[in-house]
Amino acid sequence: MNRLNMTYQFEEETDVLLEEAVDLDSSDLIVYNDDVNTFDHVANILVKVCKHSPEQAEQCTLIIHFKGKCAVKKGSVEELKPMCEAILDAGIQAAIV
Repeated sequence: MNRLNMTYQFEEETDVLLEEAVDLDSSDLIVYNDDVNTFDHVANILVKVCKHSPEQAEQCTLIIHFKGKCAVKKGSVEELKPMCEAILDAGIQAAIV
């Protein structure tokens, strides 16, 4: 019986990681916790200013309360600036980061 010499060639598979394009124009509108404003007031402002659903606004108020802050909206600074000003005018601490 003849013995066959078999050579196996394995091609190495290389995974290439593609970096996601980072949107440099994207910022967060952050609302901060305080001891002054009620949950209802903050939720109502988020519905009015950020166009959140009541459920989304309620979830954000819980995050703000327990974590100290919450990113309530993402967008360009130009888009977020009037929202931030309206939230500040309502007596709620907010910033664009």
